[in-house]
Amino acid sequence: MTAWHAPLRDLRFVLHEVLHYAQHCRHLGREDIGTDTVDGILDECARYAGEVVAPLNAVADAEGVRLEQGRVLTPPGFAEAQRQYREAGWGSLCWPGEYGGQDLPESLAFAVSDLLSSACMTFRTYSILTEGAILALEAHASPEQRAAWLPRLVSADWLATMCLTEPQAGTDLALLRTRAEPAADGSYRITGGKIFITAGDHDLAGNIVHLVLARLPDAPAGTRGISLFLVPKFLPDAAGDPGERNAVVCTRLEHKMGQHGSATCALQFDGARGFMIGEPHGGLRCMFTMMNHARLAVGMQGLGQAERAWQMALAYARERRQGRAAGAADGAPASLLIEHADVRRMLLTQKAFIEGGRLLAYFAAVELDTSRRHPDAGERQRAADLLAVLTPLVKAFVTESAIESTSLAIQVFGGHGYVRDAGVEQCYRDVRVTSIYEGTNAVQSFDLLGRRMLGSGGRLARLLGGLIGGFCTHHAGYEELAEFVPRLTGLLKEWTDVTERLGDRAARDPVEMEAAAVDYLQFTGHLCLAWCWAKMAAVAIVRLKQQPADAGFYEAKLATAR
Repeated sequence: MTAWHAPLRDLRFVLHEVLHYAQHCRHLGREDIGTDTVDGILDECARYAGEVVAPLNAVADAEGVRLEQGRVLTPPGFAEAQRQYREAGWGSLCWPGEYGGQDLPESLAFAVSDLLSSACMTFRTYSILTEGAILALEAHASPEQRAAWLPRLVSADWLATMCLTEPQAGTDLALLRTRAEPAADGSYRITGGKIFITAGDHDLAGNIVHLVLARLPDAPAGTRGISLFLVPKFLPDAAGDPGERNAVVCTRLEHKMGQHGSATCALQFDGARGFMIGEPHGGLRCMFTMMNHARLAVGMQGLGQAERAWQMALAYARERRQGRAAGAADGAPASLLIEHADVRRMLLTQKAFIEGGRLLAYFAAVELDTSRRHPDAGERQRAADLLAVLTPLVKAFVTESAIESTSLAIQVFGGHGYVRDAGVEQCYRDVRVTSIYEGTNAVQSFDLLGRRMLGSGGRLARLLGGLIGGFCTHHAGYEELAEFVPRLTGLLKEWTDVTERLGDRAARDPVEMEAAAVDYLQFTGHLCLAWCWAKMAAVAIVRLKQQPADAGFYEAKLATAR
């Protein structure tokens, strides 16, 4: 099995050379965050991911999680890796200092997520939803609630979940039945069952904080009648430490196609004590703060698994001999797989998806920083509008590309990829769910086309189109980019025409929007991927003149861009 390595050179290329990360930090008022600071964080995360987390990947798949005497036990090594995660401060990287965080831009957490998701995707699942819970509590909880819960979550002493799905209510939360009865002490008693709860129970933290959607007795029907409650596994005592066990238990672990190391639980709440977050009947709005973050994180999961599978396929293609490549001399020995043109096609397709998807995801992360931290309100709003378009793309386009990439990696191995010995089939099994959870990719497509592009009257489409069009206009006279920019310009025009036509047709028949949405998201994703590669090609051309010693790296960028 190929050893995983952190793709640090590519991360640095995206952050420093394409996105000009130090300049981005200065725009946020963080002149103290320079290239050396970022590289130090990346180096240390790469060491932790490579030495501690990556070795857990095969163990997690083989051993899985266990439910024994009411306790969920994670695979061997997970608890120690989580202890190091907590003590090194990876969980507190980008959160406010008032809660014990390091107050760094959230985009740096995307790079950490990229590395950890690639090293061992299932280990990363235990921390993803905690980050979203912190955001939800920071935005919607009362000052007293923030003071009580956020320090323990920011430190990763406690971890969190998101409890939406019920047996009869998957994507359609209007069907939700879990009840919340007011209690005399101002808290609520939560009763109902939730399924498919990632990290719903485990042995990695002192407490688990469940954010639960439920209905009050007077709740109106549909999604307008849903409220959000914080329900801890253990009720804190007077000192704020885990005390009495709350009335929430894991009744079943799901036996899944992949992600065997991730505890996907059915939870039963039997009058569990909970605390309302936000306003009555306003739970869905609160939860979407968490869900939007989770959708970006799922995109990083897809990217990470595509990277892992590509590394394995590339190494195998460089060592395995099979058949004779076209043009091989008579009597020559069997060719290496990488000498076959079709194998190179598969490897380059993966590389194009991964490295282009990385820039797209990191660009979204930079816009996320800007939407939250930029001193200018207009810039914050512009970035928030653009992020509304980028979020479904990162979630859906990057994960669909990852599923295709991991499948291609198996194909490179041939029959040896289909059996478990090589380990590459695990990447496909683990990543397959990324197109399903946190809102299926079809839901992301409906959101992109229906709510964002058409629902804004075309304003958000013009925002994205203007960004890409501005790049094309600026680089139109560059002879070195003549093989990229005119084609990108033509693709942008085609996409703009399609968007306008779909708007006209959907206005007459709403079914048109739903029927076209998935293809439209894929079209938009490929447009953005082409734009990302044109940007990288522009940088590579300049760097080839400035840094000839690193010519191989930049020539590979140009070749993949083509």
